[in-house]
Amino acid sequence: MRKLILALVLLAVVYGAWLHETRWPVRGASDPPQPLIIVPGARVLDIGHQLQQLGLVRHPEVFRLLVLSRGETGRLRAGEYELTGSMSVDQIIDKLVRGDVVRHVVTFPEGTNLEDMARLAAVKGIPQAAFLAAARDPALIRDLEPEAKDLEGYLFPDTYDIPRGPEPAAHLVARMVRRFRDVITPELASLQQGGRTLRQVVTLASIVELETARPEERPRVAAVFLNRLNKKMPLQTDPTVIYALRVAGTYDGNIHKDDLDVDSPYNTYRFPGLPPGPIASPGRASLQAALHPATSRELYFVSRNDGSHQFSETLAEHERWVNLYQRHRGAVAMASPASPGPGPVPSPGAAVQGAPGPAASPAAPRASARPPS
Repeated sequence: MRKLILALVLLAVVYGAWLHETRWPVRGASDPPQPLIIVPGARVLDIGHQLQQLGLVRHPEVFRLLVLSRGETGRLRAGEYELTGSMSVDQIIDKLVRGDVVRHVVTFPEGTNLEDMARLAAVKGIPQAAFLAAARDPALIRDLEPEAKDLEGYLFPDTYDIPRGPEPAAHLVARMVRRFRDVITPELASLQQGGRTLRQVVTLASIVELETARPEERPRVAAVFLNRLNKKMPLQTDPTVIYALRVAGTYDGNIHKDDLDVDSPYNTYRFPGLPPGPIASPGRASLQAALHPATSRELYFVSRNDGSHQFSETLAEHERWVNLYQRHRGAVAMASPASPGPGPVPSPGAAVQGAPGPAASPAAPRASARPPS
């Protein structure tokens, strides 16, 4: 009888000790959170030692035994965690099994170019030079776009988790290209049937992206540029001039009249057709607009100064709207007619409205109009 009582007492002590080790936090609730990084392939006992060093478990072997008893071996997920001091070993295992990792993210807005993407990545700890080096290697897109000189336009704008470990820039760039492929692959068959190359579509989409921020107007803007191309008219879109000035390192935040004469193949005021390649990374809506433009005969558009645009089929009609919206802005509130269609808003990347810019005189029938300084 004594042996039975002794065994029961011993069992109660062991059970109590087990509960104390596994369900009673080592640290207090007021203690600061502790970071834990689990590398892929880490052994359970190694993770236990890491937790002991952080002061989150008393005995690594107890951690290993609890993982085994719960049948969670092989289910602890690699990644970066933030563990509070008030967590028990049971709660820590729950968190590691869920993969409740800390997310470090970087967001690239639609219409961002490589240089701006590199600056955004640098803010999140990814070396700017490393990002640019990876983004200037076209190997990741070469099978779809053999003529690509870099990945401008092919890094899909979105929010991404920042890769941990070696070469985060290369891994991030590869992930962005994969995202672009996911978006564009369903359209490749129709693109080939339409007789346009991927580069032409992405280039047009990048211009559309910077000309308007209203998704509903993007197909209409795309149609304007395609109509001008079909008529051998110059595109005369300001975002391409801005890109040329940025490449040359002379952009000061505004377009001046002399800038329209800059000697660059990206200057669509001087050189006919599309520029040599994309000028930014277009989002899904702009890619769709370039692939499936509206059906129209419109050749011009001008900002209404309220985030929308007025479209026109003829130069004479366009000149009237330019006169109203750009030269006599004070009368717009009383004289502006109902909008004939949806109107986009200029993107942050397009400081001066695209195609038919400045005064849009008969000598310079631009697609959009906004007077340069």
